Amino acid sequence: MTPAARVQGAIELVDAILAAARTGGASADRVAGEWFRARRYAGSGDRRAIRELAWRAIRACGETPGSGRAAMLLVAREDPGLGALFDGAGHGPAPIAPDEVAATPGVAPSWLIEELEASGIGAVEQAALLDRAPLDIRANRLRTDRDSLRAALPLAGESTAAADALRFPSGTPAEQWPEFAQGLFEVQDSGSQIACSALGVQPGEAVIDLCAGAGGKTLALAAALDNRGTLLACDSDRARLSRLPPRAERAGAVVETRLLNPGRELEMLSDWRERADAVLVDAPCSGTGTWRRNPETRWRLRPADIARYAALQARLLDIAAALTKPGGRVGYVVCSLLDAEGADQGTAFLARHPGWRAATVNPATGIARGTGVRLTPFHDGTDGFFFTVLERLC
Repeated sequence: MTPAARVQGAIELVDAILAAARTGGASADRVAGEWFRARRYAGSGDRRAIRELAWRAIRACGETPGSGRAAMLLVAREDPGLGALFDGAGHGPAPIAPDEVAATPGVAPSWLIEELEASGIGAVEQAALLDRAPLDIRANRLRTDRDSLRAALPLAGESTAAADALRFPSGTPAEQWPEFAQGLFEVQDSGSQIACSALGVQPGEAVIDLCAGAGGKTLALAAALDNRGTLLACDSDRARLSRLPPRAERAGAVVETRLLNPGRELEMLSDWRERADAVLVDAPCSGTGTWRRNPETRWRLRPADIARYAALQARLLDIAAALTKPGGRVGYVVCSLLDAEGADQGTAFLARHPGWRAATVNPATGIARGTGVRLTPFHDGTDGFFFTVLERLC
């Protein structure tokens, strides 16, 4: 493909991603995968170039662009070499009209900027939300330790504030390494690792991962337990939860799974009432802390979504409280930087549950926020997270 044809391909790919965002369709990564499968003529170099251009355009736009072309015009305004490829030749994009309007630059839609600012995320922090994320892995302590893993890997990873983490450049194909197939590590952001470790799981405990999904945090909990104790991973999404057992087998982790029906969680967990030493609530959220990896998701959100997530988060916290024994604890984690989903949830929980208190959490990095800790790309070099640990009094 010519450079101009690659630009036109990127425009069309952004259009497909926009259509999915508007209708609540597939993620940008999945859209891109399907888009490329339908265009077998594009070689590996073409695919890399088109994807790079498309994600560059997505990151550049604040408000949702009207089209992929408008998004690419915004990039072309700052890159004369790219703008020169809008010449209409061959399969390239049509020439730029004198009155043609480019997309609006920025970090996010204006209403989201207001929400971030109200939550203490200023302009510098906001800009870092769209940086490229590195690739972090977690040494699986059921099979190795960080130093031994570092020595075994084909690339030398950097240590981070997470005790078991190694960091590599964005795009590192870590999951293709034989050490991954051997279960020596999992791909997991350092912030996620720090949030898991804050729960302080110890061997011999009975632990529930209430929103386990495909099990990234579940496997970290299993390693902390050293397979000595009981670990129950729950979720209401059958497809996601079904991916956990093979991952657990590869990691050598002993995990029980349980599929839950929304609205009937406590009924289906009646045998665990007031039994758990620790419950992790990695709650569904807006994902405002993950824009480095999924920049198009900021166009999927609406104000009503934040209220919906907040109501679900509060309900899940109340379920977790009912499952926790006296002296036990609940770890609450969201990959959101909005107080409505973070600090406000911890405060509201303590108001609803007078027999509880916020535990003192001292992670190696992060900034205190409400009852817990906030991690951000700018301050901590991680994805954005809020986490808190809430203790039930004896």
